[in-house]
Amino acid sequence: MCNRAVNNIIGAGIMPRAASGDDKLDRKVDALFERWTADCDADGQLDFYGLQTLICREMVEAGEVLVRRRLRRSSDGLAVPLQLQVLEADFLDATKSGVLGAGRLVQGIEFDPVGKRRAYWLHAEHPGDAYGALQNGLQSRPVPATEIAHVYEKHRTQARGVPWGAPVIRSLRDLDDYEVAELVRKKTEACVTAIVFGDDEAQQGIAPSVVDADGNRVEQFEPGLIAYARGGKDIRFNQPSATGGYGEYKRASLHTISAGFRVPYELLTGDLSQVNYSSIRAGLVEFRRMIDAVQWQLFIPMFCAPVWRWFTEAAWAAGQIPSPDVPVEWQPPKFEAVDPQKDAMADLLAIRSGTMTLAQAIARQGRNPDAVLAEIAATNAKLDDLGLVLDSDPRRVTKTGSAQASDQTAPADPEIAPAQADQQD
Repeated sequence: MCNRAVNNIIGAGIMPRAASGDDKLDRKVDALFERWTADCDADGQLDFYGLQTLICREMVEAGEVLVRRRLRRSSDGLAVPLQLQVLEADFLDATKSGVLGAGRLVQGIEFDPVGKRRAYWLHAEHPGDAYGALQNGLQSRPVPATEIAHVYEKHRTQARGVPWGAPVIRSLRDLDDYEVAELVRKKTEACVTAIVFGDDEAQQGIAPSVVDADGNRVEQFEPGLIAYARGGKDIRFNQPSATGGYGEYKRASLHTISAGFRVPYELLTGDLSQVNYSSIRAGLVEFRRMIDAVQWQLFIPMFCAPVWRWFTEAAWAAGQIPSPDVPVEWQPPKFEAVDPQKDAMADLLAIRSGTMTLAQAIARQGRNPDAVLAEIAATNAKLDDLGLVLDSDPRRVTKTGSAQASDQTAPADPEIAPAQADQQD
């Protein structure tokens, strides 16, 4: 469940692109950031985009996560003397609440008199770590808020986050209990194959008499068991009954759970039996709008933007860039097309009609427009040197940007034909 949301929010990663307007500076900063991403994890296991996935999963599962800035020495051999430490929300000392001078403490978060976050009170070790507890790890101390990125979804002006699945935790538990009870019932039915009713007075029950080491009787069922009962001369075979409504109940429960996690039922379960092409496309529209909101209103402001600021400050302090203030543009991952051809034609028409630029179309694919356009230019130059043409389509674009088309041009999709005809007219 959490993986579906994380995969759509992060995908391969939300990528930054320096946008100062100085091409030379932007290329330098982008190259520096690319080198830094490989060593930015304080644990030494993930790169920057792997940390994004980890942080987003913590946000969905636990409701919140802390990212701490860790400045390093120039002698540590990093591209930029900075690393990121991901901390579970349990590191926050929730016992710290109350008045603190002119400010206040709320569940481990210190606020100044005007309500701005001033510090986070963090444990030295995880409270669940037995070794850390023995080493006074339960003691907490304040860490300046400028050193922490607190990532969580704000439903109101609360100080802490709530797990995304909180509204349906009871439904998850009920579904699990139902499936366990159903499984136990089926196993019990499968254990007793037949019951023989005879007049053997020594037979005292429907199960064989088994005793343990202390002589206590142990009643048990076994698969394929034929049990003997008292007072009768008949044999009856066990007939396991079919469970009615199991599939309907499970489907209804999963619909409730998917709504709680804000993930479409079809993505949550992989069950596409109840949808068609049009309904799945329409259903994904609202889901993608929600993903856009999470990316641009939550994850980028709360995590990506602080990290970029920390990165440029550290690079400037190390003398690698001339200014600590470098504007940035973020590129979330693209949404995979249900029908790639139609989506590509829609982008083509938007570009030709002037409602979208080529750079915007490339950015929607989760790629750096400058890098892609430079690669296209280099490829075209190489092909020209070799006397080759990459695309045999008769339509061309001149150096002045005007579109040319030969009489052989024919739209591949009849839905595009009217628009193309209008443009040619």
